[in-house]
Amino acid sequence: MRVPKATRVVTAAEMREIDRRATEESGIPSLLLMENAGRAVADKACEMLGDPHMKMVLVMCGPGNNGGDGIVAARHLRQAGALPLVAYFGDREKAKGDALTNIEIAEQSGMDLFFDLDPKGRWDRVPQDIDLIIDALLGTGTKGEVREPFASLIARINDMSAADHTPVLSVDIPSGVDADTGQTLGPCVAADATVTLALPKVGVVTYPGASLVGQLSIADIGIPEKVTRLASNAPGVFLTRWFDAMPLGMLRSIDSHKGLYGHVAIIAGSVGMTGAATLAAEGALRIGAGLVTVLVPESLNDIMEVKLTEAMTIPVPEGKARAFGMASLEKVLGYVNKWDAAVIGPGFGRAEDTIAFTLELIKRLEKPAIIDADALYAISKDQGVLRECKAPLVITPHPGEMATLLGTTSKEVQSNRLETARAFAKEHGVTVVLKGAGTVISDPDGKAYINTTGSPGMATGGTGDVLSGMIGGLLAQSQGDTSVAAAAVYLHGLAGEIAADKLSEPAMLASDLATCIGDAILRVQNETQSWDNETKPTVCAEPTFDFRLKKGVIHH
Repeated sequence: MRVPKATRVVTAAEMREIDRRATEESGIPSLLLMENAGRAVADKACEMLGDPHMKMVLVMCGPGNNGGDGIVAARHLRQAGALPLVAYFGDREKAKGDALTNIEIAEQSGMDLFFDLDPKGRWDRVPQDIDLIIDALLGTGTKGEVREPFASLIARINDMSAADHTPVLSVDIPSGVDADTGQTLGPCVAADATVTLALPKVGVVTYPGASLVGQLSIADIGIPEKVTRLASNAPGVFLTRWFDAMPLGMLRSIDSHKGLYGHVAIIAGSVGMTGAATLAAEGALRIGAGLVTVLVPESLNDIMEVKLTEAMTIPVPEGKARAFGMASLEKVLGYVNKWDAAVIGPGFGRAEDTIAFTLELIKRLEKPAIIDADALYAISKDQGVLRECKAPLVITPHPGEMATLLGTTSKEVQSNRLETARAFAKEHGVTVVLKGAGTVISDPDGKAYINTTGSPGMATGGTGDVLSGMIGGLLAQSQGDTSVAAAAVYLHGLAGEIAADKLSEPAMLASDLATCIGDAILRVQNETQSWDNETKPTVCAEPTFDFRLKKGVIHH
């Protein structure tokens, strides 16, 4: 079976290293890389313009290589029949390198370049009827707060775009977005489209930066794959795509039986929170687990038997709070350690007895487990249990839960989601699924995924419980942790998109998402069969992501 190429994500430093190796080791002149980059931007601009003939394009260029890319794009647009106007914001006398070479080429070809446009004045020479603005002001090297004149220039781009609905195309990354974290460094360009060069940067696929890129295209600028693949000894970061869930796209053998697809234990629920256990069980079942058994405090068992049909239930001794407690431990361990995977924590509550039970249970686990919800709160009291546990663990915190684990704030967690997840995974030897827009999945070795599916409609109670069940169901079917978690997260987000499309974002429920898991699997099956049969694939070799309209859906 052919497998499509994974989409790697890089930091600014990794991209600089890739550029260096392309030039020094592969002999590709940096001037040629800039030429290819500018041509790719021009091609996207022509696509946005429709017929570029006699269309006015304002190219806003900064003094670095990002500006050089913009000047190359302007030259190709001119050859295509457009009317580009280049506004260069930098000292012409200090220009150097490939950017200077392209300034000189543009000047010698008779192009219009302006070097003295003040961000607050002298815009009378710029025509009013601009058809497209190209943002080539600031690139991946931007660090710290955006300073003048660029803060005012970014504001002007956004004002011009808003006033006349003029589309904006950013080069590599919208100006003002941190390439390594996705954080905004002050005013940022809100692009309709972004052409990222060679490989996507962390900042264009991590929120809030991802919300500013519009439609993200990945441009091949001629760097050999071996250079991009081997540019760093560190484990890579990748975007999740349909083929990460490819095993689910393969049809089951005709002689299948339920024993082939694993037995998942759901240890969940307390008084008032039986819904969490139900949703986790449904997630495990819908993802294809052969058997699912919910272990529940004994006084709640009758309720669970009414709520569940396909899943089995087992009542266990409970604590005073009608929740799990130390009295539950031995019976729970007796079941959990003979089955294939466990989901621990949804709807647990935070009674002291429940916390003690949770910590002791984790220490004595022998099978893979997902630690979620209130079980994460218990771990915050003694994180040493993560290292004491000999079984593979996947933890699934949202930013608030991760902040509790780290003793910090949600804002701090969100300021660098990728490195937060990677650092915790490495320190504690677990797989981390840091939930939220662009969920991050990281293993202890630093390999990570950034998810590309999802919908704002998923911001409703219970969707995390469904995800925990889905991860548990996949773990029970095939041993592994990080890649399994990435597949579950991808399908979870895709099911959320499908549910929101059917019902609207405000109206969808977590149970609707669970019901749409089958639709998500069917989409993956269709992609897998199309690719494997060598018909025309429905997924582009280089994908396009629309983060503004569909929050990361791949457009084909």
